[in-house]
Amino acid sequence: MISPSPLSNQRPVIYQLLVRTFGNINETRELHGTIEENGCGKFRDINKAALTSLREMGFNMIWLTGVLEQVSGTEYPGRPADPAGILKGMAGSPYAIRDYFDVCPDYAVDPEKRIEEFKDLVNRCHAHGLRVIMDFVPNHVGRTYLSDVRPEHTFGEKDLPNRFFDRDNHFYYLCEDADGGGPPLILPNGDIFKPEMKHGKVTGNNIISWQPSIHDWYETIKLNYGHDFTTGRDTSHLPDSDAAFDSVPKTWRTMDGILSYWQGLGVDGFRVDMAHMVPMEFWRWAVKRARQRQPHVFFSAEAYNDDPAKLTEENVQEELIKSGFDAVYDHPSYRAAKGLYEEGKWANDLDALTFTGNRFHQSVRYAENHDEVRIANHKVWGGHGAKVGKPASAVLYAFGRGPVMLYHGQEVGEPGNGPYGFAGDNSRTTIFDYWSMPEFTKWVNRWKYDGKRLSPEQRELRAWYGKLLKVIANRAFTHGEFYGLNYFNGENPHFGRLDDDEFSGHWLYAFLRHDPETGQSFLVLVNFHPHLAMQDVKVIIPEGAQEFLGRKDEETWWLADRLDSAWTGEFSQKSLASEGGTLPEIRACSAMMLEILKS
Repeated sequence: MISPSPLSNQRPVIYQLLVRTFGNINETRELHGTIEENGCGKFRDINKAALTSLREMGFNMIWLTGVLEQVSGTEYPGRPADPAGILKGMAGSPYAIRDYFDVCPDYAVDPEKRIEEFKDLVNRCHAHGLRVIMDFVPNHVGRTYLSDVRPEHTFGEKDLPNRFFDRDNHFYYLCEDADGGGPPLILPNGDIFKPEMKHGKVTGNNIISWQPSIHDWYETIKLNYGHDFTTGRDTSHLPDSDAAFDSVPKTWRTMDGILSYWQGLGVDGFRVDMAHMVPMEFWRWAVKRARQRQPHVFFSAEAYNDDPAKLTEENVQEELIKSGFDAVYDHPSYRAAKGLYEEGKWANDLDALTFTGNRFHQSVRYAENHDEVRIANHKVWGGHGAKVGKPASAVLYAFGRGPVMLYHGQEVGEPGNGPYGFAGDNSRTTIFDYWSMPEFTKWVNRWKYDGKRLSPEQRELRAWYGKLLKVIANRAFTHGEFYGLNYFNGENPHFGRLDDDEFSGHWLYAFLRHDPETGQSFLVLVNFHPHLAMQDVKVIIPEGAQEFLGRKDEETWWLADRLDSAWTGEFSQKSLASEGGTLPEIRACSAMMLEILKS
């Protein structure tokens, strides 16, 4: 097992922002608009005022999403626009990389000095105590990939294109009898892709076809790590973590050079896109080398265990952690929280996700990210609006010790309503188009980042997220263990049970967090119900839980809310273990984080 980053005990609190939309105050918002019509955020826009505000709110890490140079419909001197057939939106997909050693010229005031402007941003972040992570997209590249910064590292150079698979090819190549009727490669819009007239390449989502569909990652090419993915998931034939540089497949060497390049420019870590589609052997080798260069480098993986394309028979999140990742996406918990409002799930369903082991405390938890829908959107999360982000975030952020992440706009209720361009009206903020966020620009307020254009409700929402981040900075959350209470309150009729429920735990969720070293403890109570406040709630804390807290022998317990009220209460140990302690009203879509004080 590769050791995680030495800083993994310092809980990352990540603010995800897409540079294109973060600082863009242009409010034209023309459907399918150009950069001239709709504007574009710049590295410069992430200024001292913005970073000061984010640091004060409680963040210690910035994920600069989509900064790598990508395929795009915008032309620059010496850099022609990409063919329309491989573009998703006028701006292009941030995950169709055109040059791994460069940043998107859209984001620079002077495109010729874009790397210098990027380095200035990294330095500004560091000066404000914010570590910087960026995307690492290992599974695929854009179809027009060509590095002018490091031409010797251009993918596909010296490949053997007459073979579907060769260990030292960068790409997988289409045979003439592959699906789609043979060459040339035809894009979903019907265009022939001229660079692949004869030697077609496998599409990024493992599609072996001369005619990828509009639902495929047609703008990208799958990368080859020395394993023929058509033969199954067994990658044990690949080199181990101690393999010499010259002995590993060519793609491994190229990717190591990319990681080294960005580390040298001051980047502190990487959010790895679709990490489960790449062999674990590569990760063990690459993460180890990255840590030899920079012991504190942070690796976070987007990974889904239910994806058939994963390259392990084991739980892929566990395998990535064993391979050296600091953290992995916890999509199941996100899905469970959202399912309360969309699928009839109960709060009790979260219990199945409170497993023990490394993964529980090394999971990245979020209520939004660029791939997911906006909580405030009227078509999703039950249509209840931004308020449901409070209970969802309170539970997800307080669950374990792993990183927590907030996506820009969530804190002010950005709704993602309406069509933007390529993806249509999909309840998300577009990552493919030149656009600005209607509500978020009110906080940006012409780059003053003072929120003076926000409504009182939006200011309250943003302040609430700041309070939540400050509470979970306590050691009970950063170093403590978890103890669920819903199981012990299922038969308790006073545990938020509604008239038509025969069991408790539909909308109310409760758990303990405890740090054995300092003795700090919290009782977390969350009301997910979108409309109903919970009255006269009693929470049973059984003797086993009291022993977990080291408080079984304390006759009197004092509790104080540290999140959203000034409430304090006193309880007897015996009543907590039997009928439960009576709590104040828990408002709809709210949470209480009650510190259990020492007697």
